[in-house]
Order: sequence, then C-alpha cells, then structure tokens
Amino acid sequence: MKHFDPEHTMTDDEVRNLLRYTVLAPTSFNIQNRHFVCVRDRAVKQELQKAAFNQRQVGDCSLVVAITGNDHAHRATHRYLRHAPDEVRNALEPMILSAYDDDADALAAETCRSAGLAAMVLMLVALDMGYDTCPMIGFDPKGVSTVLGLPPHCAPQLLVTVGKALEPAHPRLGLLSLDETVSLDRFGNHGFEGEVDL
Repeated sequence: MKHFDPEHTMTDDEVRNLLRYTVLAPTSFNIQNRHFVCVRDRAVKQELQKAAFNQRQVGDCSLVVAITGNDHAHRATHRYLRHAPDEVRNALEPMILSAYDDDADALAAETCRSAGLAAMVLMLVALDMGYDTCPMIGFDPKGVSTVLGLPPHCAPQLLVTVGKALEPAHPRLGLLSLDETVSLDRFGNHGFEGEVDL
C-alpha cells in the first residue's frame, strides 16, 4: 500500500496490540534477535521519509515500524533463556554461541529470517485490525539508523508502514503459477498446476 490517510492516528492500545502478537514471531533458539522502533511522531516520520528516498507512504502512514536486527542478542543468553531449566540452559548456551559467534554469514541470515518472520506477523495482525501495510527495503540504512538513534549492532532490516489506505494497492505485476513455484516431495516434481487467483 502506497497511499495512506495522513490524518489518521493509531492509539497506544492499538500499537500495543499489534506488537504483542508481532513479538511472538519465532526466532532460532528463542534468541529474539530483533528490536522494533515504532514511530508515530509526524516530524520523525518526515525525517524517515527523507532516509527512505522520499517515499510518501513513510510520511503519510499512521505508524512506521522499523524492524532492526540485534547482532548481539545471541550472546545475552540470560535474556532469552531466563525461564529455562539449568540443564536446558547449559546445553543450549554453547550451541548458540558456536552457531553465531564465529560465523558472520549465519548471524546475518538468522537476523534476516527473524526480521522477515516478524514483519509478516505484523502485517497479518495489522490486516486483521483493519489496517493496510507496506513492507519496505527501499531506504538508506545509515540514514534510518541516524534518524532513529540506532546502535551499530541494531541495523534496520526493513520498515513496515501501517495505516488506513486512501486508494487500492497497485495490481501485482504477475504471479507465477503453482507448477512454477511448488514441488511435491522432490524439487521439480510439479504436482500442482494452475494460476493463483486471489
């Protein structure tokens, strides 16, 4: 959705409801390696719009959620294993540290997965609440980090704009058919056919 009602606002309760489900999105080992910066302030949204190549939906929406990846989260096992029994914590801690501490690619991939899962949950919950959304990767990460005061280990992964649409979304430019995108049991075994029509 690209065109939002700039006069519409979201209440604290609405934003809280949106986020209480979003934070349930799964993360590997429960590391919860993302942080959500929720922006409703018009002046901050205008600054974010500049960092997002002046795309209007950032300034006009009711809420911008910047989903950031916390590259240090996996090290803080006391945060996310706080309710784990000692034997579980003792088993998981070395596995987690060895999985991500010395493998920047694995850490980056995990950060991307966690942010993507959270974004999808956020978008579906927003839709259920009667809102429209637009996930965005079209922004200058350094600019967004500066506007939001993000620490170096919490880089923005994507922005999700939320609000009331003023007009329908642009039509899709074409969906691949099921036989192009789905395999059964083995790659290339195309058991489903047909166009996707929503």
